[in-house]
Amino acid sequence: MKVHKALLHRINLQAYTWVVLPLVAIGGWFYPLLGFLLFGCMLGAVGVSFFRGRYWCDWMCPRGAFLDLFLGLVSRKFTIPSFFRHEIVRTFMLLLIFTVIGVQFYLVWGNLPAMGLALVRVLTITTVAGILLGWVIHPRTWCHICPMGTVAHWVARGQKYLRAGSNCVSCGICAKVCPMQLTPNELDRDNSSDCLRCLSCVHSCPKKALSFEDSTINPKSCDKVA
Repeated sequence: MKVHKALLHRINLQAYTWVVLPLVAIGGWFYPLLGFLLFGCMLGAVGVSFFRGRYWCDWMCPRGAFLDLFLGLVSRKFTIPSFFRHEIVRTFMLLLIFTVIGVQFYLVWGNLPAMGLALVRVLTITTVAGILLGWVIHPRTWCHICPMGTVAHWVARGQKYLRAGSNCVSCGICAKVCPMQLTPNELDRDNSSDCLRCLSCVHSCPKKALSFEDSTINPKSCDKVA
């Protein structure tokens, strides 16, 4: 039952954060200064990435929580095309979003409500895109091209990563529960930086074979590996 309790805990945490998304994406059209909360999310995603990779994207990101909780119920859950994982595509999206924000800020510089509204516009458009991608393909499709997720992905390279112990039997359960459609038991330093450290795979592994940077796994420590 520990597995179920751990995953339920993650869902409960997301239930507190997803509400920020409609608060800003909808409320921001009436109170534009709410748009500046977007900077808080940006700083959080990048700041946390220096210590725990893309952990922010797991449950602290309001949009990520929303996609998991709501799109997970209606998504077709197809395999995310490799196109969305390509570095060129990710870099393009990063430059595009910040260019759009920069141009809008330049045009209304000094007018705080107008600047806040510019951020609300970007959030609304990208959220609609995320919802459409989440329904048509997979809930976390947008997370592969999210600008802040991309920066966190770059920062996380070289950090400790999830590894499978010798008792791994390659049953595939970990891949089925991974919200980012990774293959947790095959991660290495080159492909691990999109791991959200949500521990879904760790708690779902029947052999307790997964841990962060440990070659031998102590089943009793699985709740503490992140």
